[in-house]
Amino acid sequence: MCFADMLEFSHRGTPALQEIALKISREDVLRVAELAYLDLREAELQTYRAQIDEILEYIGKLNELDTANVEPMAQVLSDDQTADATLREDLIVPCAVAEDVLKHAPDPEPPYFRVPKVIER
Repeated sequence: MCFADMLEFSHRGTPALQEIALKISREDVLRVAELAYLDLREAELQTYRAQIDEILEYIGKLNELDTANVEPMAQVLSDDQTADATLREDLIVPCAVAEDVLKHAPDPEPPYFRVPKVIER
C-alpha cells in the first residue's frame, strides 16, 4: 500500500495509518513539532509521522546503494564548465556601515543591537 492509499483510507475513516508499523515514534514527531512551534492535531500528527517514515525508508534505500566505485565530487560542474569559470577567489571587502547604523539604533551596545526578546518558552 502506498502513502497516497493510506491517506485515502484514513480520510474515509479507516485507521490505515495506525495499523502500519512506523519506524518513527509519535513522541519523536511531537518533539520535532515542538521545536518548530507547531501545534498539531492528532490527524496531522499521524500524517506527518507516516510522511517522515516514508522519507526515512527512502534514505534507507539510498544507503543500500553500492558507491564504492563512485569518485567523490567536491563541486558539481557540467562537462563544459571548469572550476575557475564558476568559482572566484574570496576577497575581503571592508564594510564600515556598522558604526553609522548603530548611531540610529534605539538601544545600541556596540558592536551589537540590543533588541527585545521575541521568543518565549
